[in-house]
Amino acid sequence: MAFSLFNFGKSDSDNKNKVVNIKLDQIIPNRYQPRKVFNQDEIRELAHTIEEHGLLQPIVLREYEPAKYEIIAGERRYRAMKMLGWSTTPAILKKMTDEESASLALIENLQRAQLSSVEEAQAYRQLMDLNHLTQAALAKGMGKSQSFVANKLRLLKLITPVQTAILDHRISERHGRALLDLDEAQQRTMLMRIVNERLTVRQTEDEVAKVLGRPLPSEVAKQKKLAKEQSAGTSSITASPVSEEAPTVKPTKKAAKKAKTTKRKRGQEAKATDGRLALNTIKKSIKMATENGFTVTTHEKDTGSSYELTIEIPKKQ
Repeated sequence: MAFSLFNFGKSDSDNKNKVVNIKLDQIIPNRYQPRKVFNQDEIRELAHTIEEHGLLQPIVLREYEPAKYEIIAGERRYRAMKMLGWSTTPAILKKMTDEESASLALIENLQRAQLSSVEEAQAYRQLMDLNHLTQAALAKGMGKSQSFVANKLRLLKLITPVQTAILDHRISERHGRALLDLDEAQQRTMLMRIVNERLTVRQTEDEVAKVLGRPLPSEVAKQKKLAKEQSAGTSSITASPVSEEAPTVKPTKKAAKKAKTTKRKRGQEAKATDGRLALNTIKKSIKMATENGFTVTTHEKDTGSSYELTIEIPKKQ
């Protein structure tokens, strides 16, 4: 779908699929290659496969200057052949403009390579800039939903050190998404904490919520789970009418005692949640205030017998 959107290859129909041998030292990588990190173990495995079975698919090049070629598709194969010490490579030559070459290189890698989330986002942004596309047009051309593309592009709002950490696999994409609402200084501080303290995604989300004065996602999840369990436990049971001939069965003493104990435990659980429910209600009010532009700082402490919540609101907003 992407190829029909960008209309590639219309100018070189005469040379379509014509394979020629090109010297490796005349070839350079594509400047718009979205992959920033190449796994050397994977390149070695590819080199071993090429050595055993040969190059099954030629790389695709364009001649950007006389006797100088730029890779459109196949940089991993190019690197593997250089590792093997090959002097030439079978290649298919395409006539393309700079914009077409860059766009096709980006699309080829998006469709075939396992890019990191940041590399994928950067590729989408470059395609939009090169071809003057909206998010909707790009999503349609790539066969993706607009929300998928938009969510990837949001990662580019992260500061460079956070993006680099995702590229280097020091943190996950979900870690990065948790930092999107922080400013640059806060992102930098939280990144150091994630790496040094080895925070999980949930722990990171909680720490970010504390910085922003929001309810902790872990507590919200517990409340939802507890409410669901209580709702399931107190669901009513409708009894079928009993005919006059049917014998009346009285519950045994053991069953009656068990039912009474269960009812008492449910009452104790409901009372135990009163404090948490009240605390959650206060936090929702704080969240509404912050969403309306007020600066609110909270400090929460669980003493064991009670919750202590300190709320600081600057006089001048």
